[in-house]
Amino acid sequence: MLKEYQIKDNKLVETDDKQVQVYVYTNPTPQEQRYLIDTYQIDEHTLASALDPDEQPRLEFEPEHTVLIYKRPKNYSGKDQLEFKVASVGMFLFQDKLIIVLAEDIPLFVGKRFQNVSSIKDVFLKLIYNSISHYVEHLRIIHMISEEIEDKITDSMDNRYLLNLFSLVKSLVYYAEAITSNGFVFEKTRTLAGRIGFDEKDIEMLDDIIVENRQCKTQADIYSNILAQLLDARASIVNNNLNQLMKKLNVVTIWMMVPTLVVSAYGMNVALPMAKHPQAFWMLMGVCLMLVWLVMLYWRRKNW
Repeated sequence: MLKEYQIKDNKLVETDDKQVQVYVYTNPTPQEQRYLIDTYQIDEHTLASALDPDEQPRLEFEPEHTVLIYKRPKNYSGKDQLEFKVASVGMFLFQDKLIIVLAEDIPLFVGKRFQNVSSIKDVFLKLIYNSISHYVEHLRIIHMISEEIEDKITDSMDNRYLLNLFSLVKSLVYYAEAITSNGFVFEKTRTLAGRIGFDEKDIEMLDDIIVENRQCKTQADIYSNILAQLLDARASIVNNNLNQLMKKLNVVTIWMMVPTLVVSAYGMNVALPMAKHPQAFWMLMGVCLMLVWLVMLYWRRKNW
C-alpha cells in the first residue's frame, strides 16, 4: 500500500498530485518492490532488510540516496500474550524525496513534532525521534503491567503470572538490544552528518536523539534487571506458598490420624477395656477430642 505526502504550510499532508516529497510503502507488493528497485535503484537486499524484523539496524550510502534501517516497537495486540516485539523500518533519503518502507500500517506522522516540518530531512529525523518516544511509552506500559502482576502473584500459586513476567522480561531484552543497535547507527549518522547533508539545526536534533536514545536504553536496562530479580523472587514466593499449603494439609491429616488411631484400636474384634460400659462410646469420643486438643496445644507452643 502506498501513501504519498507533501510538505505544505510546514505540515505533512496526504496528496495525490505530482508534488510528492514523502512516499510511505506499507507491506509493498512484489510489483511495488520491483518498481522501487527499477525506478529508484534501491538495492533488492536492502529493500528486503527493511521488511525483515530480525534485520540489524545500519546506515548505508548509495550513489543517489542514503539508507537508514532502524528498529521500532511493533503495535501491541492482546494476542501477543504480553510479548512486546520490534520491527524494522527502512528510510531511503534522496535529494528531493524520502521513501519509507515498513511491514505494517502504523500512524507515522503523529505527535507535536510533526506540527512543524520544514524539510524531508526534518521528517527523516523526527521519525527517528518518534520511534524513541514509542519505546519510552511501551516501557512505561510494561512497568505498569509488571506492578499489576506483582499484586496478583503474591497470594497466588498460578504459573500464569510467572509466565507473564517471563514474557515481559523477554520483551525488555529485545527492546534493550534494539535500542542499543539503534544507538550505534544514530551515532554513526551523527559522525557522517555532513555527508548526508544535514545542517546545523539537523545536527542539533540528531544530538538530542542520541541523548534520548541513551536514556531510553538506561530505562530499559533498569526495568529488565528489576523484572529479572522480581521473577526469581516471585518464584521463591510461589514455592513458599506451596510449602505453606502442604503444611496446612499435613496438619489436617495428623488431626484426623489421632482420633482415627483410637477408634481403629477399639474397632478390633477382640476383648477390649470398657467394652460393656454403657458410656464407652462417649468416653472414646472424649479421649479423641482430648488427644486432638493436646496436639493443637503442642503445635502452638512450637509456633507451627
